[in-house]
Amino acid sequence: MSDDLLFLPATRAAAMIRRGALSPVAYVQTVLDAIDRAQPAINAYVGTCRDEAMAAARAAEAAVAAGAPLGPLHGVPVSIKDLIDVAGQRTTHGSHVHAENVARADSIAVARLKAAGAIVVGKTTTPEFGHKGITTSPLTGITRNPWNLERTPGGSSGGASAAVAAGLAPLALGTDGAGSIRGPSASAGIVGLKPTRGAIPHEAAGDVFLNQSFAGPMTRTVADATVMFAAMLGPDARDPWSLGGGPAALPPDLQGPRLDGVRIGYVARMANPVVDPEVEARTLDMLAALRDLGAEVEAVPDGIDWAEPEGRIIYQTGIAASVAPLRERWGNRLDPSMVAFADWGMEYSLLDRIGAERARSRLYQTVQALFGRYRFLVSPTTACTALAADFDATKPVTIAGRECGITRQSWTAYQYPFNLTGNPAMSIPSGFASDGLPTGFQIIGPWWSDFAVLRLATLLEQARPWADRRPPAR
Repeated sequence: MSDDLLFLPATRAAAMIRRGALSPVAYVQTVLDAIDRAQPAINAYVGTCRDEAMAAARAAEAAVAAGAPLGPLHGVPVSIKDLIDVAGQRTTHGSHVHAENVARADSIAVARLKAAGAIVVGKTTTPEFGHKGITTSPLTGITRNPWNLERTPGGSSGGASAAVAAGLAPLALGTDGAGSIRGPSASAGIVGLKPTRGAIPHEAAGDVFLNQSFAGPMTRTVADATVMFAAMLGPDARDPWSLGGGPAALPPDLQGPRLDGVRIGYVARMANPVVDPEVEARTLDMLAALRDLGAEVEAVPDGIDWAEPEGRIIYQTGIAASVAPLRERWGNRLDPSMVAFADWGMEYSLLDRIGAERARSRLYQTVQALFGRYRFLVSPTTACTALAADFDATKPVTIAGRECGITRQSWTAYQYPFNLTGNPAMSIPSGFASDGLPTGFQIIGPWWSDFAVLRLATLLEQARPWADRRPPAR
């Protein structure tokens, strides 16, 4: 029974808790015990907050008994990526630099999840400062994919994706600076939403005005992601982007069971020269499902400049600025790949950086023009299945026998453009390859169309369900 409980959708668990059919105390205890059992093999957590979580579970159970008002996630366990503050818990950023850094207050998103009734059970692993798509760090070691322990669960929200996939809390809060929610979700066979910039306030960004990092939900089902997203959205003065709007209500033509007349653009390649044939085949399966639902799917013409070099300039110069003050004291304890990224960033000039920011504006205009023709864009999420657990992010990726450049030029090339443009983008499972690993399908929408993106994902989930699949027990 405990295994079934671990893989229970959060929305169903919350409904059972509300009617007294599931004890929050027993639920949280089961999840914490499962984390302890799985930790030696998977290493998804930096640490748990057992005492605090059990106290919150007892309070949640008392609230049910007293007939008190209950939030939509009342009594449901959630994990928080170790780049996000939880009051009284360490936020290490996967680094020896912050190994003893205890947060004084909850981040905005965490506070809202708690207000919705969710119970924080622990912090999940991240590469140092979230700098790469493989979750290894000098502080916490290697995090492994529950589907195959020799493979990575992606990064930088790899601990979060591994935890959800392995049943170590049904909800996870991740961050996405260049695909760090969507890549891990595809790698581990779960759902992950990078929302519109500002939909979920993310005050922890180093520069809130030029921010390209987003906080968002990672779950096993689209319904869980939708409830979690709704609990966190809304303006807050600490994030200026959150003050400019909000997700639109679901339009009438997406409320029914079909997609008749909805035009969708399929992007077969972005900056990547190659996509694995099995990933492409699973993507074509999803396109067939969209057509079966009545959607009009057509290929987006080639030749779009996805601004990969310029995106890399912005990304690596940002890392260089963050690493510079740490080198003298911490240099030999920093992740070598992060130091390499910083070194690459130092090679660019101020003019390079300004030119890259202007290219980002051109990419934004290009993407907005596509949404003048298409309601949604879709693509694979990753160009191949998960890489090795200890893959060196400074080295080129080989796909279908061809060397294709570093991860952002190859494996994760479908993801970073929408950090630059701010559009909502999510990954949902599209199936499995012959290596037994999940593949992912990415859905992108116009700004503030988050609920529409989630609705399209819901229809695909109904057409091609995935949540019944479980990785091997650990």
